[in-house]
Amino acid sequence: MQSFVNAELKSLSLLIVVPTLNSYSLLPRLIISLHQQTWPYWRVLFIDGPSCGEHRQWLVHCCAADSRCRWLTQDTSEPGIFGAMNQGFAEAAFDDWLLFWGSDDWAAAPTVLAQVASSLLRAASQGLTPDLLVCSGRYADAFSDSLARPTVFQPPGLFTTSAYRRALSFGSTPPHQATLFGPGARRLLARYAPGFRLSADLDYFLQLSSHPGLRVQCLDLELVHMADSGVSGQQTQRRLQEVARAYRRAFAWRWWFPFVARYTRRLASLFGRR
Repeated sequence: MQSFVNAELKSLSLLIVVPTLNSYSLLPRLIISLHQQTWPYWRVLFIDGPSCGEHRQWLVHCCAADSRCRWLTQDTSEPGIFGAMNQGFAEAAFDDWLLFWGSDDWAAAPTVLAQVASSLLRAASQGLTPDLLVCSGRYADAFSDSLARPTVFQPPGLFTTSAYRRALSFGSTPPHQATLFGPGARRLLARYAPGFRLSADLDYFLQLSSHPGLRVQCLDLELVHMADSGVSGQQTQRRLQEVARAYRRAFAWRWWFPFVARYTRRLASLFGRR
C-alpha cells in the first residue's frame, strides 16, 4: 500500500515558473526552500530577461547542479513579468500543475508541497479535481524577513463558478503566488491578457470566473512567503487604473462595487495590524 501511495505522489506533475531579471542574489533562498521539501518531485523553470553575466552564470550552475531546474531566455515578444509567465504557460506539459513565484518568494515550510500533492490526489480519487487550488501566503518584510500580513482568499472548501465569482465581486482575490493552475484552468484560459503590467493576475481570475463548471478548491495551507516589496508597490496610480480596467472587463458598469470592496478590505487589513 505504501509503495502505491508513493507512486501516486510521484505521478503528480508540478512546475514552478520563476521570472527573473538580475535577481541571482535572491534565488538561493527559493531553491533552498525547495531542496528542503519532503515531496521532491517539483520542477523549476526560470524565465530570464536580459540579465547580466553573473546572473546567467548562477542560472547555468543551478541547473547543472539539479536536473529539476532549467532556464530559458525570455521571448522579447512577451515583455514584463506577466509576459514571462505567459511563456511559462506555453512551456507547461498537458498534465502540469503550474505555480508562479517571484525571485523573492520561498516555500513557507518543508512539508507544503507534500500537503498540496496529497490534497490534489485525494480530490482526484473522489472525482473532484479542481481547476485552481488556492492556498494562502504571507508577506515578509524585505529587509528583516519578519512575517507580516497574510493573504487569504476564502475559507477552505470547494467553490463552484457562481461562488467563486461572487467572492471576486466582493473584492477578494486569490494570491497568484499561492495558487496552483491546473490543466482544467489552462484549457479554459491559457495566458494572461496583454496591456496589464501589474494586475494581469486579477484580470485572469476574473475572466476565468465567467466559465461555467469551474471548480476552485481553497486549502487551509500557508504555502509561500513573499517579500513585501517590488515595482508593483511603487506604481500605485497605474495599479489602480489596471484594477479598475480588470473589473470593468468582468462586471461592466458594476465595476465600482468590487473596486471599492477590494480596497476597503486592504484598509481593514492594514488597520488590523496595528
